Amino acid sequence: MDAVNVDIVSDVMCPWCYIGKRRMEKALAMLDSVTVNLRWRPYQLDPTLPREGRDRKAYLEAKFGGPERAKQIYQSIEETGRSEGLDFAFSAIKVSPNTIDAHRVIRWSINEGADVQDKLVERLFILYFMEGAHLGDHDVLADAATHAGMDGEIVRSLLATDKDRAEVEQEIATARQMGVTGVPCFVIDNKYAVMGAQDPQYIADAIRQAAEMKSVSAPGAT
Repeated sequence: MDAVNVDIVSDVMCPWCYIGKRRMEKALAMLDSVTVNLRWRPYQLDPTLPREGRDRKAYLEAKFGGPERAKQIYQSIEETGRSEGLDFAFSAIKVSPNTIDAHRVIRWSINEGADVQDKLVERLFILYFMEGAHLGDHDVLADAATHAGMDGEIVRSLLATDKDRAEVEQEIATARQMGVTGVPCFVIDNKYAVMGAQDPQYIADAIRQAAEMKSVSAPGAT
């Protein structure tokens, strides 16, 4: 079968996106006969956050209408995370960041290869959800880039500019125009979309069906 391209529309401050990453990894393990090319695409749950971010506790309480509701929601996410082997440390997170700069680094990482991009995204998720790092901090982002195999000093110098900021914002706007209102969203071959952190079998079936359709419609197919 021809390779299937999957764009993962995601925000690195979204816990469901980390859960979705684990479920995608399980789905890929079910697809022995299908080659899948993954690419991470930007989305911002809240682009109105200031560059320095906001106090996370106050932000979530305002967003969800009080501390009890926020606690209830995140306890549920913690339970789901544990079922996927993720031990979220939400109490360690002090700042809800504006993630535009993180997405710029993710965009640059694809030039280093899909494995580097995936490693970078994984590192950013770990930094935020397990260590409570501030993902709007340029030093944090440059160190994450180095960890993934990029040149951290080049990343640091680029972050000090506005390089690719407009392009990332346009990608996010395009995703919204396409109907993406929440993440993760898995866009398969630019034709099909799987919304949310679905069950791995569901994701695998969607990719397999796309691969079969691609094979049937290929030139020379019978």
